[in-house]
Parts: sequence; structure tokens; C-alpha cells
Amino acid sequence: MGTVVINRSVPREMKKKKILVLTSTFPRWANDTTPPFVDELSKRLTDRFEVTVLAPHYPGALPHEVRDDLTIYRFRYCWSRFEVLAGEKAILPALRANHLNYLLLPLFLLAGLFSAFRLVRKLRIDCIHAHWLLPQGLIAAIINVISSTPFLVTAHGGDVYGLQGWLPTLLKQFTLRRATRVTAVSGDLAARIHELVPGLDVSVIPMGVDATAFHPDLFAQDLRNRYKINGGFLLFVGRLSEKKGVRYLLEAMPMVVAQFPEVSLVIIGKGELDEELHGLTRQLSLAEHVTFTGAIPNHELPAYYATADLFIGPSITSIGGDAEGFGLTFVEAGLSGCLVIGTRTGGIGDIIEDGSTGFLVEQKSSEAISQAIIKGLNKVDQRKDLARRARKVLKKRFDWQVIANKYATLLDRV
Repeated sequence: MGTVVINRSVPREMKKKKILVLTSTFPRWANDTTPPFVDELSKRLTDRFEVTVLAPHYPGALPHEVRDDLTIYRFRYCWSRFEVLAGEKAILPALRANHLNYLLLPLFLLAGLFSAFRLVRKLRIDCIHAHWLLPQGLIAAIINVISSTPFLVTAHGGDVYGLQGWLPTLLKQFTLRRATRVTAVSGDLAARIHELVPGLDVSVIPMGVDATAFHPDLFAQDLRNRYKINGGFLLFVGRLSEKKGVRYLLEAMPMVVAQFPEVSLVIIGKGELDEELHGLTRQLSLAEHVTFTGAIPNHELPAYYATADLFIGPSITSIGGDAEGFGLTFVEAGLSGCLVIGTRTGGIGDIIEDGSTGFLVEQKSSEAISQAIIKGLNKVDQRKDLARRARKVLKKRFDWQVIANKYATLLDRV
């Protein structure tokens, strides 16, 4: 009588589906200052999927690690000293800062493509989630041509607004047409995608924020003491780049100081305009009212938001066409109890409802910014009412639990 062999392996269809996340923005180490939104989303997908992340290498970062149930790989594309296309700067600012960095793009694309394809084959990946149309979406599209691996591509802003010209346009159109599903983080961004590929099915799903981590109860008096803030506490958080429009906020400050002599503005972040903005601060005689902290670890930000009275995001559409795709800092600030002031550009209007959950003003208008700040500082009761309403609305729309469920459902369909 023959031996009976019992196969106890779990059928592949009963196991967690395997997702490969492609991204250029991802925390390099613990307590990093790099925006964590791709990390946060990926972690929240691990209860339903087996998630592997592929990001560019950066000097000092581990080439391979397992963290929060995520398996993370970082691909090398040059010698360490030249790996500057992601990390301290995003890709577009790094290219603008030094045009020689364009020479790194072919190496970046080829290394990313080789590493992604190898992981797809080795791990038997079921689906790719590519963040940004270029270059990650393009990599996923090429792999789709080779292996038919389905992919979801998410547009965040700079990939659509900031990459112009016939070649980037053709590559974006190729990526969008090959994608199994497409998401955009704002309605304005989805409209721009429809201009590239009319009739394309685009789901608007933003990135999320943890409403328990960003909360008014995290008010910290020691922050006011540290920066010697005796009056209104104004806050900006973001990269010091052209599209963030910080110069217009600084130019608004003399008008604010004239009415509120003890007001203080804290600017968190760094970027290619560091030196220029410091010089403008001195030129406007604002040294006693403006503090530049540089970049700070992400886990320290909630206390700043909860302690500030007003958060101002004076974003603009840059000369090259780049704009704010969504603006997570507005959501973080609103959940933390700040009155939020933003501009009418990009996807900010998806977050702020003027007069109901904050104030919207015209971009590139220092006068409009100063008037909104003065109004917010003058009317304390209205400011607090707006902030309470904003937290309630933003939690319902942008809490990570809500957003992650939407992406998980979409990935299941892919």
C-alpha cells in the first residue's frame, strides 16, 4: 500500500496578498524628519496584506530592515556621496538645486527598475502600489509590460504639476494608461490628470493623519517658554522651497507686528531657500519675532501644532507650475486645534472650507495673509469655534483609519 502524502501548505489564494510599495519619500531611520505619509499608510495595510517597501538608498540608511511589520529595501544607484535625489530634498528640489543631478536620473531609474523587478519575481508580488507617476509609476508601468503585474499609482502633486515638457508628458501618459487603477490626493490634481488622459477613471483619496497623535490636548507651555512667546503663536511647517510661499508670510509679518507687537512666528523646516528667507527676515527687521528651527523629528510636531494659535500655509504655484498637491500639514494643524490659514492653490481647498473650518486667501498676497492673521488673533472666540469645527470635520474625512480602509479596498480590487 503506497504512502499517503498530506500537503499541509496553505493555498496561495488564502494567504495575504503581497504588495510592493514603490516610493521616493520614506523615513530613513528612527526619528527622521522626512514626511512619513507613505510609511504610515503602508503600516496600516499590513493587517490585510504582506507589504514590502522599495525606496532609494540614502547615506546612513540601512539597505534592508524590517520595521512595524514592513519589509524595507533601499536600492543603491550611485556612490553614497552622490545619492542625493531623495532624503534631505525631494527629487524636484534636488534637481533644481544642482542641474548636474540630472545625470543621476538614468541611474536612479535603471537601479529602481532592476530592484523592483527582482523583488516582484523573488517575492511573487501580487500588486504594486507606486507613489508618484514619475519615476515610481513609470517603473511599475514597465514591469507591467514585462510581467503583467497589476499596479495602483498614486499622484501626489509635484509629479503632475511640476514635471512639464513633451517627454515627461509622454511618460506620464504612458504610466496612467498602463495603470490598473489611479488615485490622486486631491480633486484639483485629479482634474489635471484628466487633462493628460481624458476620460481616465481617477479615484480621489488623500493621505491621512492619525487623529489620536495630533490632538489639542498636547498643548505644551514649555514650547512657549522656550521661544519666549508672550503673545500670539504663529506656526509654519514645511520645506523652505518656492511653492511653499514662505516669503509672502514673512512680508505679511510687519503688518501683523504693527497691531500685535508681541506676536511670534516659528518656522519649522529647511530647504533650498534657507539663506534667502533668513536674509529677508533680517531685512524686514523681524529677528525678534521670527524663529527658524530647521527640520525637527516628526514625533515632536504634534506639540507644536497643539500649542500654536494659528497655522499659516502660504503656498503658491511656482514658476515651473509646481503646486501643493494636498498639504497634510493643514490637516495635522486642524486636528491639533489650530486655526488654519491657507491659499487658493492646488489641493488646499479640499481641506479648508473658507469661514467654516479655516480661512482661504489669494496666493502671493502678503496683505491678504496679514489680514487673515489679524482677524484670527483679534477674534479669539471665533478662532476657537472654527478650530473645534475643523477637528470634527477633518477627523471624519482624513483620519488614517478611514483613508487606509479606502486604499485597502482599492488594492483588493487591483
